[in-house]
Parts: sequence; C-alpha cells; structure tokens
Amino acid sequence: MTSQLRFAPALGEWVAQHLAQGQPPAALVDAMRERQVAPAAAQAIVDAFVRARERGEPFPVDTVEVGTVVPGARLAEGPAVQTHDRRIRVAMRTGAPLLAVLQDVLDGAECEALIALARPRLKPSTLVDPVSGRDVASGLRGSLGMFFRPAETPLIAQIDRRLAELMGLPVSHGEGLQLLHYPVGAGSAPHFDFLQPSNDANRASIARSGQRISTLVCYLNDVADGGETDFPERGWQVTPQRGNAVVFEYDGADERSLHASRPVRAGEKWVATKWMRERPFISL
Repeated sequence: MTSQLRFAPALGEWVAQHLAQGQPPAALVDAMRERQVAPAAAQAIVDAFVRARERGEPFPVDTVEVGTVVPGARLAEGPAVQTHDRRIRVAMRTGAPLLAVLQDVLDGAECEALIALARPRLKPSTLVDPVSGRDVASGLRGSLGMFFRPAETPLIAQIDRRLAELMGLPVSHGEGLQLLHYPVGAGSAPHFDFLQPSNDANRASIARSGQRISTLVCYLNDVADGGETDFPERGWQVTPQRGNAVVFEYDGADERSLHASRPVRAGEKWVATKWMRERPFISL
C-alpha cells in the first residue's frame, strides 16, 4: 500500500538541479534536513528523484509515493529473532493481535547509558488531550520523561535499528525513543497508544505518517516491587526485568491493546518506549 507525500515544486527543482550537478543523494538529504525538512520526508523525496533518474523517467513535480505497512503480525516466528547485532529470545507470545515478551533486548551497559543520557533532560510527563491535541500534564501518570531524536547519537542509532528489526518495520517508521522514569507511587492509567483522530493535531499527524500500529517497551532496571505492565483485555501482566521488553501490535486501532503501568510500590522504574507508524515518521 502507498500514500502521497506532497512537496513544493521549487524543492523538486532544487533536488533535480543538484543531482544533475553530481551532488551525492545523501548530501541532498542532509541539506534538506538543515532546512527543517523532516528526515523521513527528505529521504523519500530524494529516493524518488534518484529512482526516476535511473529509470529515465520524468522527475516528480510535487508528489511522491511512500509505502504503507500492510496489517499483520510482524515479529518473526520462532523462539528467537536475529537482528543485525544480536539474537533475542522470545520468552512468551500470543496472537490476534500480537503480544510478546522478549529477553535481553538491551544489555546492562546500554540500559545504564540510556538512563544517564536521559536523566538531565527529564520533564513531567504529558498526555495528548483528545479534544485539543495538545500535550497536557497528567496527574495520573506521575512520571518524568523525555524524547531522543531518531539516531541522535551512535548508541541511539544502534538501538533504533535493533528495535525496528524486532518490530519488523523500517527504522524510518519509528518515532523518537522515549525514556520514562517512574518514582515510588507513579504509574499510568489504562490507555491506548494509537492516536485518536478527535482533534486537528492528531489528524494532521496521521495524515503525515499514518497511524501508530505497534509499541515496544524495554525495561531499563529491575523494579523492587510493582511497576508491572498490565494488559487488562488480554489477562497479561509483564514484570519489569532489566533488558527485557514487551512488544504489542494494534493495527486498525485494536482496543485489545489497552494497557497501563501499575504503580511502583518500592524502588523506581525506567523504561524506553518505541512507537512505530504505518509510514515513515514525519515530525513537524
């Protein structure tokens, strides 16, 4: 399946001119990103021009096609998944829709590095208000959070790639990795990760990048007591263990993906969350 990505004709003329002058495609993508063009959009536009040149076809004028994910379980079958840098065991899984627990997705050093990078950037967590589409502070959640930009550091780039391979989607479909810290007493109420198209902001985001279709939550520490990820519609509770992860899919805004974080009763809880979209993620 494909969707349309529109761009200014002047931008297309600029890309065509610089390709004709022998500029490397990667350099054009970098230049477009410096002009505040979203990375996924820049890559899609340049790729379309390169394909047209190689095939002797006319260059796009103001629109390119980008691929859309076809629904279906994307976690590889079998007892383990091989990524580019490690073999990850599937401890438990169930289908319709997919829900699985993965072991040793991150190693101890990676967990500690993510926490160290995130700690000075933490802010009170927000939720998207379904009416306004704006981020609002949530007294229910009570956690602190931050976002990394895609491929912000070599470590983030490596983790982004590994998680995308586990989730069976191109790395360009991923939103920036989110880090959350839950102190004692903090948790989150039952909620969905897919976007509710009830406000202009969410509708615009869905139009750009498609709907969210899967989530991977990786636990960065062992929690002394509490902090389980609860799936009330599935009868599952996942206990946080450092380096392990839970991955779940919800094509078509499947409400069986309802989930919550039970309050931390002792210690603290750190998680890294990756959301995947139907199409390359374009952030404004």
